[in-house]
Amino acid sequence: MSDSPSTSPGRGLYCNRTLNLRGVRAIGYDMDYTLIHYHVDEWERAAFEHARQQLSAQGWPVESLTFDPSAFTLGLVFDLELGNLVKATRFGYVMKVQHGTRTLTFDEQRTVYDGVVIDLGEERFEFMNTLFELSRASLWTQLVEIHDIKPLPGVASFLHLYREIDRALGAAHLEGALKQQIVDDPERFVDFDPGIVGTLNDQRLAGKQLLLITNSEWWYTERIMSWCVNGSMPDGQTWRDLFDVVIVAAAKPRFFSEQGPIYRLVDDELGHLEPHYGALERGEVYHGGNARMVEASLGHDPSQFLYVGDHLFGDVHVTKDVLRWRTCLIARELEDEVAAAAGFAGSEQELRTLMVEKGRLEQVHSRLRLDRRRLVVADEPRDETDAAIDAAARQIATIDADIAPLAQAAAMQGNDVWGPLMRAGIDKSLFARQVEKYADVYTSRVSNFAAATPYGYLRAARGSLPHDAPG
Repeated sequence: MSDSPSTSPGRGLYCNRTLNLRGVRAIGYDMDYTLIHYHVDEWERAAFEHARQQLSAQGWPVESLTFDPSAFTLGLVFDLELGNLVKATRFGYVMKVQHGTRTLTFDEQRTVYDGVVIDLGEERFEFMNTLFELSRASLWTQLVEIHDIKPLPGVASFLHLYREIDRALGAAHLEGALKQQIVDDPERFVDFDPGIVGTLNDQRLAGKQLLLITNSEWWYTERIMSWCVNGSMPDGQTWRDLFDVVIVAAAKPRFFSEQGPIYRLVDDELGHLEPHYGALERGEVYHGGNARMVEASLGHDPSQFLYVGDHLFGDVHVTKDVLRWRTCLIARELEDEVAAAAGFAGSEQELRTLMVEKGRLEQVHSRLRLDRRRLVVADEPRDETDAAIDAAARQIATIDADIAPLAQAAAMQGNDVWGPLMRAGIDKSLFARQVEKYADVYTSRVSNFAAATPYGYLRAARGSLPHDAPG
């Protein structure tokens, strides 16, 4: 059983923009890593192995590659020009760089990225949006290292290398072997949250229309949803009774931005489809389509739709940017991150206190240096001032020694290599900025909505500014 959202760290609903759930008439859900979570080690390891086999078949020396999910986190950026993996602040300033499996030194990093700002709008950069990217990052870093030693067959650039990895991972998903492996052994791969069914039933009871909009194919959607949900449904009901409309093979993000054709499923067993025209009908399953058709069929204003998904671009960015639907990002990693922050709270307060004292000492040191300069110009004795400057410098050095281990521990919360998901040093991370910009709400899992109820009023916290009083 899942922990209670009201008592578990990281199970809150975090608001960037106030959301009145009473005003939401329809809620759309993604499936993978949103309604259905997976054991990341197992899923991504399987994806990694399928892709590795694809690359091996084309003659690449990949036998020694290994998968380590703890080596990466969401929100990193692939630099397709230099073959690097990068973590950046919300402003795009580079904080940490890895080339192959080696972390660049500060001086190397400063030289390589002098004057460079990470802009996700540039083709040079690709963003790690979801947990599906962990296998990609693992392949990328190891293959960059191999390519540096001896160019891989047919690979002319790091961009080409990235595309070959993308092709191999895409084949693993599109050919169905990976998903077949999952439905054959769901207990190994699926980390189902039993609170999902009660949460969705409450939303239906409150009059919300629920939609399942997934890129997965019908055969996989039906198998995995049945395995996870049907056992928690009332007698005679299945997972399909939770949703007014089910849309598979949606091809997001195009689903939200283009006018794709739609087909209706006419044979559940064989998956036969026929073209569909007109409004979407309750209880039916559709293939493809587009969001404008959903809006027209349900008849709600765009502001009355809420879409919930785990993909920062494909689920949240495009939905907000193009449709102006309300959005919620699912990021399961928040639970570990919030728990880590809570465990570090005492050290965090100590670090803040030390930083305030360091700031005071630096101000004293700076003032003394100015006083000494004035004495030099006036050709007056400065022995006492010199001694005071030396004393202040020693105090700063002492406090720096106390700060260093605490600052290092703070930087490594969440992930031993890359640190917290939502922070980069003392600033917000680039990932946090994207969440802030496009997600009205973010949370670790769908069942966290149960605590708010479908009638809740989710208020954004008052934002802080540098000139706000501390505390």
